[in-house]
Amino acid sequence: MTGAAQMLTVRVPLAVRKQWGGRKLVLTPSGMAPRGASAADTTLVKALARAFRWRRMMETGRFATINELAAAEKINSSYVSRLLRLTLLSPDLVEAILDGHQPEGMTLPGLMEPFPVDWGQQLSPIILRKKFES
Repeated sequence: MTGAAQMLTVRVPLAVRKQWGGRKLVLTPSGMAPRGASAADTTLVKALARAFRWRRMMETGRFATINELAAAEKINSSYVSRLLRLTLLSPDLVEAILDGHQPEGMTLPGLMEPFPVDWGQQLSPIILRKKFES
């Protein structure tokens, strides 16, 4: 090269896909997410973390009732009750949510609706397929 500045342009075909929770994911030309990219819905992950934290606080005796817990957290006791139900999700479903393999369209408002307590009834074919493909 001579002393004059040279310009090099590199073009990489990328696709941007909207994820659950409004985040965007950049896909490589092969259609795969880059290493380290997570498809986990942060809203669902945070809700699970809160629910399990609250359950632990109640089990250890820090709070005797949901009303005491809600008052300490400065939120509605009805919301605390609905979020605590998330601790009844099957371990496979919790793992799928944390790994970002939850079914498309699964949202926190949907999970706060009543769901079967039987773990076998909670699992969808989508989750089972993802779990055993990995």
